[in-house]
Amino acid sequence: MRNSVTKLLLSIVLIIAAGAAGAWATVWPTHQDMSVIAPTPPMGWNSWDSWGIGINEAQFRDTVTWFHNHLQTYGWQYVVIDEGWFAQRPDNPVGSQDYTLGKNGRYWPAVNRFPSAAGGKGFAPLAGWVHFLGLKFGIHIVRGIPRQAVQENLPIAHSHFRAAQAADTSDTCAWNSDTWGVRDNKAGQAYYDSLFRLYASWGVDLVKVDCISSPWHGAEIAMIHRAIERSGRPMLLSLSPGPTPLADAQAAVANAEMWRISDDMWDVWSKPAGAPQFPQALKNQFPVIAAWEPWAAAGHWPDADMLPFGYLGPHPGWGEPRMSRFTHDEVRTMMTLWAIARSPLFIGTNLLKMDAFTENTLTNTEVLAVDQFSQNNHPVEQTADTVVWMAEAPEHGGDYIALFNLSDKPQTVTATWDQLGIVYGKCPIRDLWARQQVGYGNHVSATLAPHASALFQAQHP
Repeated sequence: MRNSVTKLLLSIVLIIAAGAAGAWATVWPTHQDMSVIAPTPPMGWNSWDSWGIGINEAQFRDTVTWFHNHLQTYGWQYVVIDEGWFAQRPDNPVGSQDYTLGKNGRYWPAVNRFPSAAGGKGFAPLAGWVHFLGLKFGIHIVRGIPRQAVQENLPIAHSHFRAAQAADTSDTCAWNSDTWGVRDNKAGQAYYDSLFRLYASWGVDLVKVDCISSPWHGAEIAMIHRAIERSGRPMLLSLSPGPTPLADAQAAVANAEMWRISDDMWDVWSKPAGAPQFPQALKNQFPVIAAWEPWAAAGHWPDADMLPFGYLGPHPGWGEPRMSRFTHDEVRTMMTLWAIARSPLFIGTNLLKMDAFTENTLTNTEVLAVDQFSQNNHPVEQTADTVVWMAEAPEHGGDYIALFNLSDKPQTVTATWDQLGIVYGKCPIRDLWARQQVGYGNHVSATLAPHASALFQAQHP
């Protein structure tokens, strides 16, 4: 129901924008499958890029209030608390952060940071408040079972099993030693069943499971998928980090609504060949997104990762507090690529320090419509310096065309109707970033600054 209301609000915004545009009009799709959790790419905010593991309840509530007042009308829906919500002292070194563990071996919100969780309520009060605002609430976990639960061999809730029977002590996350892997046995399934039953009782709408898709942990992913189905509550499953192997694409589609296709994206334009895969650079993301595009469809979305725009601080998940190192051209290029490829859109910006350019980027209804409702998305041209993508507008109200300059010098990029396979001849053309008509013709062309892009709609006559 909330998803339907959000879509209705976004449709009203788009229709108003269309009316202001005169001859141009947004075509609203008439057939949306509301039986799946994510019929369109999910849109939201995640705490990691700005707050790391340290966000508290007051900061989260202030952030969600801003999100509700400024972004929700445009279709932004999820608010997610990322890693470490169970750490009482997140600023301490690893090993001395004092995790909050329940009697059944499951992490609980640290009450000194999330006081509404007191009295065994967990995240239920906070999720209830988020729902009252018409939004959806998400959390992050690392796959596996806490080592402390295994050491103490705690009982698994709603079962006759204990933690040691579920744990695979030969398997741990390469970059987080807090948990052991979970065995593909009845005890392991019982543990994940108990975990997601708990999250369902809290009212969680999205669970981002980390350290699970690269390398691909197929058995645990399947157990988590079953646990969500058994929980009685629809929950969007987001798998992280990438690169998810293309060979496992079908399993990703079968088990999750989102899965990461690269390592963490940060505000880095390019890296030399042979550089470490972390962090992923924007220029390097173009071929990765293109390779995954055939798998994007209602209910399952290859995830190109969060958008590190605006102010990243006070405690970003990587690097020092800063304004994003992306130029304005690079920000628009990232947003254009994510939109034309229909990636999920999750922002990491500190919303309490929002700047006008970033807010305008995130509230351009015409660009957001490309991400949410375009069809038949695909690259047309990919060279070292130039990339062209296109997609159909809903109900074929024309075509979207994205032009990218990947080089370090200005260049003019042109795409003709013959190149794009457009057969309806000359037509009105609209610049979606400028939000204005730019002429009438049978090609699009733009002289682009280094790392810049353009996004057009060729309107069907």
